[in-house]
Amino acid sequence: MQILILGASYGSLLASKCLMAGHNVTLVCRTSTAKIINALGTNVEIRLKGQDQHRNFASNDLPGRLFACTPDQVDPSQYDFAVLAMQEPQYSNQSIWRLLISIAKLDIPCLSLMNMPPLAYLKRIPGIDASAVESAFTNERVWDEFKPHLISRSSPDPQAVRPAGFPPNHLLVGLATNFKAAEFGCEKANAKLHALAKSIEEVRIIGCDIPVKLRPHTSTFVPFAKWSMLLTGNYRCISNGEPISICDAVHSDIETSRSVYEAVAEIVVRLGASPDDLVPFEKYAKAALCLSNPSSAARALANGSTAIERVDQLVQTIGQQVGVTHPEIGTTVTRVNRALTNNTSQAA
Repeated sequence: MQILILGASYGSLLASKCLMAGHNVTLVCRTSTAKIINALGTNVEIRLKGQDQHRNFASNDLPGRLFACTPDQVDPSQYDFAVLAMQEPQYSNQSIWRLLISIAKLDIPCLSLMNMPPLAYLKRIPGIDASAVESAFTNERVWDEFKPHLISRSSPDPQAVRPAGFPPNHLLVGLATNFKAAEFGCEKANAKLHALAKSIEEVRIIGCDIPVKLRPHTSTFVPFAKWSMLLTGNYRCISNGEPISICDAVHSDIETSRSVYEAVAEIVVRLGASPDDLVPFEKYAKAALCLSNPSSAARALANGSTAIERVDQLVQTIGQQVGVTHPEIGTTVTRVNRALTNNTSQAA
């Protein structure tokens, strides 16, 4: 397949998996990042099961071909499949927005790896009043051209960061879990999704199974399992002072964390999810012990960002629609609002 991935940081993880399976990938990114990737390729470090050390997977050593470019350089008609791996506020950039419109008008199946589900995907969920949650998006009009049945979402469960001091073509995978993707509402799009997943599943390097698979699910709610994790850990890294680690956010008050986690899970169940679609709190709490850095949202706010993905506000609003609220969620939303207001005032 010819695969277009918007976002070269987190996107390089799925890109590497696609390259291992022999697919060709184009990463959409800044000019400076594209120059580095086209000259040197990407390096993604993944720890194999049973091994103590990470192993580096260099794109130049993999079967597929990798290319990087800016949004204006993309001809979307050349691609079979698109992946959204940027954070939601970035799609309001005019050149990226124009590219999204072209992807949507060409009916290219589009899989989102964002924490924030695209508004068009939320329209696939009967229990959500999509018009009532538009205020949680940086620019809700970005998603107007997408047909809901051709856009889907994966829970971005694998945790990966660019290590301090490394160039933008380097990614370290800290938690090598799977991308759990909901199927599209279209048979042809699902055939591509399953073919891609199967090809990634079959990859072996020196006889070793490579972690971080793409796993399609029939339930549209499987990607929403991440909401409990985000509201319990990621957004509670945001404090009135310096951001704290996800581990500390979860484990400094484990009972409050459990309460938040279960409240958000109840929101998803009331939307129509089965409990089997979700991840038990104990499993998440155990995984959080390995997450020793603040979340990307917390780091962005600490660095002065004036726009981040507002999953906190989205979950709060949807919770109100289905009759589930929690005071800690309200506290989190207030804290994020205050940080964004402060950052905007300082940037003015």
